[in-house]
Amino acid sequence: MNKLLALMVLALVALPAQASPELANKSKCMTCHQVDKKVLGPSFKEIAAKYKGDKTAEAMLTDSITKGVKGKWGKIPMPAQKVSAADAAALAKWILSL
Repeated sequence: MNKLLALMVLALVALPAQASPELANKSKCMTCHQVDKKVLGPSFKEIAAKYKGDKTAEAMLTDSITKGVKGKWGKIPMPAQKVSAADAAALAKWILSL
């Protein structure tokens, strides 16, 4: 029974991060972005629409979140964000699901 419990705990710890509006808030994304309206940066729905059908979008957005990006959405650059790689990937996946 202890082995089963240990395996269940390991499985929960190994699960990828799940993104949501809560993770976006915690990660301070909502300071410059909102789900459905432009603030300082584009809305998450605008981002999802721009990259709809692009098979490289998730990796590209993850990279943009972790390394920052300049010139994709106008003059205001997005600096690199201080989030884990797993959270950045989860955020990218969530944004593209909108």
